[in-house]
Amino acid sequence: MRKLAALLILTCTLFITNSWAQEVLPDFTVVTKGNKKVIISWVNNYHVVKQISVQRSKDSTKGFVTVLSVADPTAPQNGIVDGKAPDEKQFYRLFIVQDSGKFVFTKSRRPFWDTAHVAVAKQQTPENARRVIITEGVSPTQAEEIKEKLKPAAPAPTPVVKAPEPEKFFFIKKRDTLVATINARELKKFRDSVVSKTKDTIAFASADTILLKPFVPKEVFKPSKFIYTEKDGNVAINLPYIAIHKYSIKFFDEKSVPLFDIMEVKESTLLIDKVNFLRSGWYRFELYEDGKLKEKHKFFIPRD
Repeated sequence: MRKLAALLILTCTLFITNSWAQEVLPDFTVVTKGNKKVIISWVNNYHVVKQISVQRSKDSTKGFVTVLSVADPTAPQNGIVDGKAPDEKQFYRLFIVQDSGKFVFTKSRRPFWDTAHVAVAKQQTPENARRVIITEGVSPTQAEEIKEKLKPAAPAPTPVVKAPEPEKFFFIKKRDTLVATINARELKKFRDSVVSKTKDTIAFASADTILLKPFVPKEVFKPSKFIYTEKDGNVAINLPYIAIHKYSIKFFDEKSVPLFDIMEVKESTLLIDKVNFLRSGWYRFELYEDGKLKEKHKFFIPRD
């Protein structure tokens, strides 16, 4: 019979330690493992809950400030790690808001020490390590494999509850005037509405400021059919109904300063020499028919 290749004698002493369990709301558990870190945890048995905030104070009845509001208050099991506790003598309580608007403050509690970590440390002392023996018949490779399997499992990482990010807002301005404020969820809807329903332009002036530039159509000049400039720059007057109506015309410069009047136009076609307008540029006129304003328009006198 072949000699036994390896003999492994394992005699282990189990340290049974009752670890802490989470309490059911409105009760909660507060423990510390030192290093000014406190774990606050609970089991949620409420059907509907809108907010759960953890508060801390040096006093058991007053001076409480909110450390953090949990991201999902409806989670069956939840909690946070207070990594900025001044010491292990702080008091903690929960602020709970239900769907109906009713809210409660739990009783305040101080953290107690988690002894589960101490029990694990005892199992890894040299005294216990000497009670696991690997005989000389085991090859070095096999011994390393055995040692790897006997290594204690790494402790599970402590869950960290991420604080909800603050809601982002955008400010909408026309020139220097604030016309609206929208949150980040509405930004795409606002952009699509402006692009599809208007010809306005959206410009980001900064990370949170939007400039709304209204569309201004280019003016397309359409000359009057009664008073207009000919190719040579002279002003033509064309009034086809001169026989049955009485017409008068008032001429102005570009700034609406009166120049001269024709009190009564007696010919259906008339030509006014451009020298009467002194210089090139835009001029305005008012055409009256039987004493009533028929047309208000302008014409351009070109350079020679």
